[in-house]
Amino acid sequence: MTMRRAIGLMSGTSLDGIDVALIESDGESVRVTRSGNDRVAALGPTGYRGYSEEERALLTRALRDAESVGARTDRPGCLPEAEAFLTRAHAEAVESFLAENGLTPADIAVVGFHGQTVMHRPKEKLTVQIGDGAALARRLGVPVVADLRAEDVARGGQGAPLVPVFHRALAAAAGYRGPLAILNIGGVANVTLIDADGGLLAFDTGPGNAPVNDWMKEREGKAFDENGATAAGGVVDEALVAWLLRHPYFEKTPPKSLDRHWFSHKLAGHLGTADGAATLTAFAARAIRASLDHAAARPTRWIVAGGGVKNRTLMSMLESLLDAEIVSADALGWSADFLEAQAFAYLALRSVDGLPITFPSTTGVAAPAPGGVLHDP
Repeated sequence: MTMRRAIGLMSGTSLDGIDVALIESDGESVRVTRSGNDRVAALGPTGYRGYSEEERALLTRALRDAESVGARTDRPGCLPEAEAFLTRAHAEAVESFLAENGLTPADIAVVGFHGQTVMHRPKEKLTVQIGDGAALARRLGVPVVADLRAEDVARGGQGAPLVPVFHRALAAAAGYRGPLAILNIGGVANVTLIDADGGLLAFDTGPGNAPVNDWMKEREGKAFDENGATAAGGVVDEALVAWLLRHPYFEKTPPKSLDRHWFSHKLAGHLGTADGAATLTAFAARAIRASLDHAAARPTRWIVAGGGVKNRTLMSMLESLLDAEIVSADALGWSADFLEAQAFAYLALRSVDGLPITFPSTTGVAAPAPGGVLHDP
C-alpha cells in the first residue's frame, strides 16, 4: 500500500474545540520527519478551531438532551441544531487548515471525522457521535470516514479506546519496545499498554480532565484549572478519593470504557474550590495508577498526551505514583494536543483499506473488527 495524506478531526469530551492534524500513512506504518535525536519525529502540520462560549453551551445542552436517546438515529432536543453547527465548524476548520498549509482537497485522500460523542452506552450497544459525514464530504470535496465507533459497539465491543493501533504504529516509528504505556488525558483518561512483543491492552483508566473542568466552570467560571494552579493550593480529601476508587469500574477486567459523566464533579460539592480541584485531580491520578493492576508487565516509560499534560499538579502526582520515566508526547516530536486527531486520520486510512481498527484486547470485541462509514463527495 502507498503512503497517502489524511486529515484527522477530533472534538473531545472537554468541549474546547476542534483539533485538525495531517499525517502520511499506508494504513500500517506512519511517515515521520526526524530531527536531532533519532527518537524525535514529527508527523505533520496541525491546526485548531476553538469553540466560543455560546458554541460550547450549545454542545453542553446537546449532551443533556442526548440522555433520552434510545437509538443511534435519535436527535431529540437541540441535537439537530448542534449537529448542523458541529458539521459546519469542522468544515471551516479543514478549509482554514488547507489554506494555511498550501494544500487543496485533491491533496487529501480521506478525512477521519470523529464527531462529538453525546452518548456512549456500550452495554446497550449504543454509541452516538453527532456530525454529518455525508454533508462534510460534499462541502469539502474529499471522502470522509465517520461513525468510527459504531461497528465495534454493534459487534459487542466497548467502542473505545480506538487509538491503540495508532499508538503501536507511533511506537514502532520511534523505535520503542515495550513494556511501554501511552496515556491520553482528555475529559476521560485512557491508556495503551504495549508489551515487549507488541501486544496491546487498552482501556479507559477513569476520569481525566472532565470533572475538574466542570468544577472550575461551576466555581470560578473558568474552562479549566490552568496549570493545575487551583488544585496546587488545595488539600486532597483522602477519604473521598478512597471511596471513589471503590467504584466497581476499577475492579472490572479490561478492555473497558466509560462515559464522560460517570463521575460527576458534584461528588466534591461539600469542599472549597481549591480542595475540590485538588481532590478531583488526585482521583484522576490515582485511577491512572490503579490501571497498573491490569498490566502484565509494569511500563518503564509513560508517554503522556492530551490536555492533562498541561496540568502541572496532575503531572506531579503521576510522577510520584508511577515509579517510571514520564515524558510528554511533545518531547518526542509527537503531539500532546493533536495525538487523537492524528489517530483518526490513521484510522480513516485503515477503514478505507478494510483493515481492522479495534481488537479483542483494546475494546473487547470478539475478533479484530473494521469500522467507519465512508462518505464520498
